[in-house]
Amino acid sequence: MSNGVVKSVSSDGLIVAKPRLYRPRFPLKGLLAVLFLGFLFKGFLFAYLGEADYLQRVAALQSGTVLEQAGAWVMQPDPVTVLAANGVSAILPQN
Repeated sequence: MSNGVVKSVSSDGLIVAKPRLYRPRFPLKGLLAVLFLGFLFKGFLFAYLGEADYLQRVAALQSGTVLEQAGAWVMQPDPVTVLAANGVSAILPQN
């Protein structure tokens, strides 16, 4: 129970234990890391497949089920993806 209380000394010298308030924090760093890795993954696919093939695969997803359509919406090329693809293409070996 040592983590569940806050101990303080009152003005008369008595040690008082009060329950610690639980305040869950939103994991902002984790969310940013997931977003960064997602855009990096999209950029890798865009660079590896090429623009034409990537757009063809996204178009194929758009004609699928609702889940595939949601995936197509997420996988649409955006400026961040194209920027990541430019950076990744400098690292990838050319065929």
